[in-house]
Amino acid sequence: MAQGSFQHFISFTLLLLCSKPGLGSGCVEKERQALLDFKQGLVDDFGILSSWGNEEDRRDCCKWRGVQCSNRTSHVIMLDLHALPTDMVYKYQSLRGRISSSLLELQHLNHLDLSLNDFQGSYVPEFIGLFSKLRYLNLSEAHLAGMIPSHLGNLSNLHFLDLSRNYGMSSETLEWLSRLSSLRHLDLSGLNLDKAIYWEHVINRLPSLTDLLLHDSALPQIITPSALSYTNSSKSLVVLDLSWNFLTSSVYPWLFNLSSSLVHLDLSLNQIQGLIPDTFGEIVSLEYLDLFFNQLEGEIPQALTSTSLVHLDLSVNQLHGSIPDTFGNMTSLSYLDLSLNQLEGGIPKSFKNLCSLQMVMLLSNRLTAQLPEFVQNSLSCSKDTLEVLVLSWNQFTGSFPDFTGFSALGHLYIDHNRLNGTFPEHIGQLSQLEVLEISKNSLHGNITEAHLSSLSKLYWLDLSSNSLALELSPEWTPPFQVGYLGLLSCKMGPNFPDWLQTQKDLFGLDISNSSISDVIPSWFWNLTSKLIKLRIANNQIRGRVPSLRMESAVVIDLSSNRFEGPIPSLPSGVRVLSLSKNLFSGSISFLCTIVDGPLSYLDLSDNLLSGALPDCWQQWQDQLQILNLANNNFSGKLPHSLGSLVALQTLHLYNNCFLGKLPSSLMNCTKLRLVDMGKNRFSGEIPTWIGERLSDLVVLSLRSNEFHGSIPSDICLLKELQILDFSRNNISGTIPRCLNNFTAMAQKRIYSVIAHDYLALSIVPRGRNNLGITPRWAFISGSFDIIATYVDSALIPWKGGEFEYKNILGLVRSIDLSSNKLSGEIPLEITKLMELISLNLSRNHLNGPIPSMIGQLKSLDVLDLSRNQLDGKIPSSLSQIDRLSVLDLSSNNLSGQIPSGTQLQGFEASSYMGNPELCGSPLKTKCQEDETAQTSPTSDGNEDDLQDDEFDPWFYVSIALGFLVGFWGVWGTLVLKSSWSEAYFRFLNKIKDWFF
Repeated sequence: MAQGSFQHFISFTLLLLCSKPGLGSGCVEKERQALLDFKQGLVDDFGILSSWGNEEDRRDCCKWRGVQCSNRTSHVIMLDLHALPTDMVYKYQSLRGRISSSLLELQHLNHLDLSLNDFQGSYVPEFIGLFSKLRYLNLSEAHLAGMIPSHLGNLSNLHFLDLSRNYGMSSETLEWLSRLSSLRHLDLSGLNLDKAIYWEHVINRLPSLTDLLLHDSALPQIITPSALSYTNSSKSLVVLDLSWNFLTSSVYPWLFNLSSSLVHLDLSLNQIQGLIPDTFGEIVSLEYLDLFFNQLEGEIPQALTSTSLVHLDLSVNQLHGSIPDTFGNMTSLSYLDLSLNQLEGGIPKSFKNLCSLQMVMLLSNRLTAQLPEFVQNSLSCSKDTLEVLVLSWNQFTGSFPDFTGFSALGHLYIDHNRLNGTFPEHIGQLSQLEVLEISKNSLHGNITEAHLSSLSKLYWLDLSSNSLALELSPEWTPPFQVGYLGLLSCKMGPNFPDWLQTQKDLFGLDISNSSISDVIPSWFWNLTSKLIKLRIANNQIRGRVPSLRMESAVVIDLSSNRFEGPIPSLPSGVRVLSLSKNLFSGSISFLCTIVDGPLSYLDLSDNLLSGALPDCWQQWQDQLQILNLANNNFSGKLPHSLGSLVALQTLHLYNNCFLGKLPSSLMNCTKLRLVDMGKNRFSGEIPTWIGERLSDLVVLSLRSNEFHGSIPSDICLLKELQILDFSRNNISGTIPRCLNNFTAMAQKRIYSVIAHDYLALSIVPRGRNNLGITPRWAFISGSFDIIATYVDSALIPWKGGEFEYKNILGLVRSIDLSSNKLSGEIPLEITKLMELISLNLSRNHLNGPIPSMIGQLKSLDVLDLSRNQLDGKIPSSLSQIDRLSVLDLSSNNLSGQIPSGTQLQGFEASSYMGNPELCGSPLKTKCQEDETAQTSPTSDGNEDDLQDDEFDPWFYVSIALGFLVGFWGVWGTLVLKSSWSEAYFRFLNKIKDWFF
């Protein structure tokens, strides 16, 4: 017994010596010192390592934050310093600096996590490959760069490896992975692997791999492999993410060889074309399938619906046909997204079998179901589970559905459909509703407090573009705090809605065209501090606008009201600013206070603004695309800095008092598509650089100015030009013969409105479900939404008046050189402009004949050649233009007969007046040929022949015989054959019924 006790004592003593090598400290001394050396290489802005080396835990590093030691040996076995999120989105409490080689002392480390920190572009240390016991390594999103060290292939015990989202990191080969035979989880998402060919062969040699994440890794295309490459292929994969790699359908053979165990498959954001293979239906274990944003075509295969899918995303493809009836077989389905395809028809009745649906998104298809029937029948089984329903931009019809009983519904999007009828009060029973989007339908009636009083969680409300009227008491206090409120074209006036002052969280407000004719109360401007988008256009709101303290503002639209006084100071971050059609006065020097702002859309037209333009436009040189200052009282010369707006596409300066020459700096604005400088006092010659540098011009109007000299032939370089207006100037010389180079006027093409969409970061409604509130297609253009659309317009003289063309501006093809001092002949080349709709060369000194081929201008609607010195005959081809509605050839030297034809004779005589030698209808002057034709026939001595012809008896006999044969040939047959007569009269009855 004594000997046994002694042996126990020796064993216990040895154990103490082995477990306490730090001589009484809580961890191994050299490892403690290694951690302190590691700390020295870091910047700790958030006090993350404050416990490292403090007085209380100075000796025991096992108690330091992020450090874990072995209970048996006290060696450090885990170092977990991953950054923690802050209250701000995408912001973390992170460390900065470098990874010190002192960590090499931690040879017993099996878990290392330094993710989400900032190592400032440094390389992954090669010494990490010496941690032979490491099982878990996470360096994701740690701002590392450079090549992945192949030494990581030495970590033969590694089970988990995550290097993802280090966007400066790359690898030319993945061969080093093949030595990690124990690897189960691999995430290289966001790394550059574009040179790692045959990556799929390496994956095949990882027998234990269950999770493979290669999202956004620039993977090379799979070269169609031979059957031999599958010999040692891994069959263990459960999760596979190859999204955002531009892979093609060549991935299918390799993929389907791995498919026996797949549960989660993400192939979204690739370039996979063709039909969806039926083979997907053979992956019986598949629960998650994402094919979002590819180039898939054809119909949705029925084989796909034989799986046990929980999540199915086929959105943003080119699928067509109807939704298969077999969808009801996927009874476990909770997430369904078929948005942005070309699906049509109704919704299968089998949807009633889907009792687990949480999100249904069918946005932007061609679906035509009766919406009330779809909701009540097809979605009835998922009343208790459905959280998100997105049916926007379809052709759903019927009244507003009854959503009574949909207790979980939080997001409802049914905008841009064809719903009619009234907006029901039962919507107020949806107590979980956060988003209600019903804009762009045909709903009507009144919205009362009963519709909204129970929606305490409502965060997004858009009732715009219906025929609704808000009958809400000014004293009403809404139960919600909305972030976005869209009431465009909802009648709210005449008084400004006082209940708005309760909404403290607004980031978007649109109450345009809402029949308000009131002064905005002072409390309203206090609400705007958080606004990103403010639109109160098309009302009759009056008064002055105070300084706007909207530091987050992106869109401000106060247009078409009665605001007066000077324009207030504006937030520096505004991108879209429209103050047009008001009574603002004074200068616009305030623009110079907006330094380095993102302004891209500025419309101050139709006000009472005056003074010279400020000379500080260079601060928006890469941003400003639309500048509209038309119909004001601006004066002076254009500032040189205006030419620094290299992104400018539209420049409206019409109807001001500008003078002087056009600054040569404007030649730098090479993206200009529309220039309207009409009705000013610009002078000098038309610059040649317009044709040489502004090659994208579609509309060019310099009318009603003081330009002189000739039209430069360089103008003919504007192949995209559709509207050219130099009228009412002092231009002389001849019309260039090269006008046939205006390709847009000579060739048929697809007409388009000259429009610009302005984008800003989308506002994602807050949500409370675990599926994600916003479908991923909402983020595909960088989380952008269209926040404003500007459609260009132009004032064009037309048929004796002046009209603004906007939505159909892209259809107009016009040349107006009238009221100048042009001389010479009308060039024949002008008849090559086959798509020309209006041609006005009046009030010049043109001579010679009208081109004989003018009839080639088949699209011509307006032709004015009046008040020139044209001579010769009117070309007969002119009568072939059947669309011509306005014609003026008056006050010339034309002669001869007006060509016959209903087209030319249909105009008033005033169209031809002032041509003394012109004759024929509709003029009263008869041509000599007409007078000769009206002389008596007896004068040529053939009176006897005429009388013989008039009284030829055989003529009348032949008429009588023809009548008898024709009449009885038909009616005699009907009388003799009763069946034929019955059929004939039945036919006559049918004709009568159809007619009525």
